[in-house]
Amino acid sequence: MNARRLFATTGRVLTQIRHDPRTIALLLLVPTLLIGLVAWIFSDTTVFDTIGPAMIALFPFIVMFLVTSIATLRERRTGTLERLLAMPLGRGDFLAGYTLAFGGLAVVQASIAVAFAVWVCGLEISGPIGLLLLVAVMDAVLGTTLGLLASAFARTEFQVVQFMPVIVFPQILLGGIFLPRDQLPDVLHAISDWLPLSHAIDALNDVAAGVADYGPVWVDVAIIAAWAIGAVVLGSLTLRRRTP
Repeated sequence: MNARRLFATTGRVLTQIRHDPRTIALLLLVPTLLIGLVAWIFSDTTVFDTIGPAMIALFPFIVMFLVTSIATLRERRTGTLERLLAMPLGRGDFLAGYTLAFGGLAVVQASIAVAFAVWVCGLEISGPIGLLLLVAVMDAVLGTTLGLLASAFARTEFQVVQFMPVIVFPQILLGGIFLPRDQLPDVLHAISDWLPLSHAIDALNDVAAGVADYGPVWVDVAIIAAWAIGAVVLGSLTLRRRTP
């Protein structure tokens, strides 16, 4: 992997996004608006304080997964990736550049979402805001890297959407949003322990609750990071130059 080629790829991706206001709005505003909608629905109850941290994990994760996977797939379908890889640009440089570019956007996205949830929607946070933001950023980066991995196997945008029931929906169902994970049947609880979104939701809930020991939160962050790195590595090994 070459640093100059890596940052050149990052710059090219950010330039493309800068000229696409709809993508910018989807990345930066839609998760925040959805969090606001959930807070509005439960405005006369205390439910949002319970599910709010999970919403900070859920909506950025889904949006980053969709946008990243479709954007990367288009590079293949238009032949851009094939032309890039004909130059001294490796698959690792390409995917790492995309990860860095969308990772930077994830920082902005998570910052807006956390600030809106806490200071506009009134989400009660007993732990450090900085740690909450770190977990939210890692969660959005996780969505980015899993989107990159999905794009390596998909041939069309429709197939990317088809990956959601495989990659995204089980994590939502088993992540503790609808039922605390410790109340799941033993088999499902064991499966949920291996799903990264479960750890993101657990970490955000722990920070929001202000637990006495943040050690488990850092373990969750490490697991999320391991999944993100693994997705990039696997994606670089399976990425095709062009979609037939």
